[in-house]
Amino acid sequence: MDNKNNLEQKIAVIGAGAVGSTVAYTLMVKNLASEIILVDINEEKVRGEVMDINDGLSFSETQNVKIGNYKDVADADIIVLTAGVAQKPGETRLDLVVKNKNIITSIFTEIGQIKSSTIIIVVSNPVDIIAYLVQEISGLPKNQVFGTGMGLDSARLRSNLAKRFNIESEQVEGFVIGEHGDSEFVAWSTVSIGGKMVKDMLKEEEMNSIEETVKKEAYEIINRKGATYYGIAMVVADVVEAIILNQNKIIPVSSRLNNWNGVDNICLGTPAVIGNTGVVKLWPIELNPIEKEKLKKSAEIIRQYL
Repeated sequence: MDNKNNLEQKIAVIGAGAVGSTVAYTLMVKNLASEIILVDINEEKVRGEVMDINDGLSFSETQNVKIGNYKDVADADIIVLTAGVAQKPGETRLDLVVKNKNIITSIFTEIGQIKSSTIIIVVSNPVDIIAYLVQEISGLPKNQVFGTGMGLDSARLRSNLAKRFNIESEQVEGFVIGEHGDSEFVAWSTVSIGGKMVKDMLKEEEMNSIEETVKKEAYEIINRKGATYYGIAMVVADVVEAIILNQNKIIPVSSRLNNWNGVDNICLGTPAVIGNTGVVKLWPIELNPIEKEKLKKSAEIIRQYL
């Protein structure tokens, strides 16, 4: 991706549902693009979302938020993919596989040839499987196509631990790893606060309780309000900012693994360095034996659906 100022960026958001429209709004509020294109098959819905977001342009450095079509997406600097069937109460993310694979394949067929420097951020669930699929069909280098992965889950972990220890959440370091779904796990060997390992400060029962809370939070939100979108929009904005400012920031995204802690050739949520070429490299943390087994279990579950 060209090393351009963020005010020259063209970002296309595919899908104007709750997630896509909130992502577009958040990118506008955070001044992360000169032009944001919102694309959706529901023309009236996307028109209404664009009108609503445009009402805030006078408070932002974003110059233009407009409706686009799939052909407009092909030359975007960054594509954020949120299209697909949303998770409903009682469903797991894996229940969405077949429907969303078909939707995503159709979308990229319509887009056609994509600019070679474009970076694609996949949000659509099940994100690990869809990220792998888009890597295969987009024709782009695999480092330029990845999913939001464990970004939101790790943020939930930090928030929970910050409340537990009554500190600011940015002081918490560590990751939730694996499938963005029921087999995800907290890699407690990576979690620290102010240089002190959290596993040395909490009992096992409390760590298990926090992990379960993090894993189930999406279900709790969906049961109460039908969808989750504010948190994931902030995660996308964080990733976009890391790309356009070439921050080389460590974010737990869903990228193609290359013998990372024994797992190969599959997309799972693991820490990666994100810069202006997308995934610069996987971050080489060493999981303990139990965590490695959990990661392999996640990989086996995802591999069944590919």
